[in-house]
Amino acid sequence: MTRKTSLAPVPDNDNLDASLLERLVRAVENLTVEIDAEIRTYSPADAARHLGKTENWVTEQIQLGTIPFTRIGKTPRLTAQHIRWVIENGEVMPHKFSPRPLAA
Repeated sequence: MTRKTSLAPVPDNDNLDASLLERLVRAVENLTVEIDAEIRTYSPADAARHLGKTENWVTEQIQLGTIPFTRIGKTPRLTAQHIRWVIENGEVMPHKFSPRPLAA
């Protein structure tokens, strides 16, 4: 049983504009990079580099349950969202009665 489609014929490679093809390739590569960044996970060592901490600190916080993480099998991993959470929730604002004024 053959299937009939109404697709237009594919043009020869000789007829394609080189700059158009190059732009298309770049667009597809950019989509791939965005998808990879969204689903990428980081080991405690990689996350520590992003946070400016030691791998041991990240591992201890995971074991204590004080930072978010996910497990892939038995291995703890952090996503970009988890790393952002650690950065945002570690922020400490000065108290309004602080004796020292903020530097300008």
